[in-house]
Amino acid sequence: MDATTAPHRIPPQMPQYGEANHVFELMQNMLEQLLIHQPKDPIPFMIDHLQRDNDYVPKIAILGPPASGKTTIAMWLAKHLSTNLLSVESLIAKEYSPLAADARMHYQRFKMVPNMLLIRLMQERLKEEDCIRRGWILDGIPETREQALTIQTLGISPRHVKIYHTTFDWPPESEIQNRLMVPAGISEGETARKLLEYHRNIVRILPSYPKILKAINADQPCVDVFYQALTYVQTSHRSNAPFTPRVLLCGPVGSGKSLQAALLAQKYGLINVCCGQLLKEAVADKSKYGDLIQPFFEKEIAVPDHIIMKVLKQRLDQQDCVERGWVLHGFPRDLDQAHMMDHLGYKPNRVFFLNVPFDSVIERLTLRRTDPITGERYHLMYKPPPTMEVQARLLQNPKDSEEQIKLKMDLFYRNSAELEQFYGEAIALNGDQDPYTVFEYIESGIINLLPKKIP
Repeated sequence: MDATTAPHRIPPQMPQYGEANHVFELMQNMLEQLLIHQPKDPIPFMIDHLQRDNDYVPKIAILGPPASGKTTIAMWLAKHLSTNLLSVESLIAKEYSPLAADARMHYQRFKMVPNMLLIRLMQERLKEEDCIRRGWILDGIPETREQALTIQTLGISPRHVKIYHTTFDWPPESEIQNRLMVPAGISEGETARKLLEYHRNIVRILPSYPKILKAINADQPCVDVFYQALTYVQTSHRSNAPFTPRVLLCGPVGSGKSLQAALLAQKYGLINVCCGQLLKEAVADKSKYGDLIQPFFEKEIAVPDHIIMKVLKQRLDQQDCVERGWVLHGFPRDLDQAHMMDHLGYKPNRVFFLNVPFDSVIERLTLRRTDPITGERYHLMYKPPPTMEVQARLLQNPKDSEEQIKLKMDLFYRNSAELEQFYGEAIALNGDQDPYTVFEYIESGIINLLPKKIP
């Protein structure tokens, strides 16, 4: 058989390892650096790049009009992130640098530094070890579109760009008026000139950073501006890495896990894996595992974990689950089951806890009824029967009694704290709202990268 046309079986461990260790992003970053620098000998270059281990250090540009507070925010961010702050003033003040000395002469005479001289100064500074190891923040650079394009051509590419918005109009609030400051050594006319120059340039700079730009309103307390900026730089942009969702939905009975799993399966083609349904299917198919499960069903007692895990493993190992991903609900229910799944290599990359208060679950479940003649399901509040005749013959499942529901909810919440701790990056959601609103939150958690924890 031709190896190029043979079916390729990808072990489940391969994509899991790649996602956990960011292998795709690592290769993408190395390829970018190769294309930018085009070294004569790529192998030593790539080895040196890997040894630097600086793909995730801060690389930030902060832009804004004069007196918008951008320098203050840049200083706070640099201190918080333990990175280097680069501004025109700090670059031309550098000692023992002929380039800096030349730039100082230009600045003293013309109050500006030529574009190419400023960029050469930046290149010189960014090659130093502290910038390589700890990253950098550009305060007010680039100032023009020409600078932005030249910087990008040389491979100096920030990962986060923040622009601070202020207004030309005098603010009506006295609180804002009182905290406005006149920049030291700059007249009102000079400030107006710089503002006009800034606004002429900024509209041409912004298209250079279409996907990494964050606009922040500077007309608010500095602390609020800082925390908005910090939150943004601590988020990771979505990469182009192949991503196979392995979603785990946890929640008490009646929290809507089954509906959310069905919506995810319908929209994204994930395999809907309901643990309870798998056990029922194994019994119905009279498989070898079904014969083991049948006695526990007859006695209405819990199926042992090791049998559940065998049935679950058989399903998750099938090729459709490996290729398309899965959404699992109904397992694990406690820490031991979670450890068992993890030990066998079934690691979800998105975990959601749907929290619903007891009263809402009671309302959802105790009012459910079934028509024994037609098999139609009703809800006395949300989907009442069409006639009194139908209502008179409706039956309630014993499992929907308030006592049974309370027992199941107590059991879930006794174990949920340990499960949330085990799945450290789990996302807790309010499940007591419109199901499609809950779905939007879950969808956002799957599409977007999880926040990167910066020490």
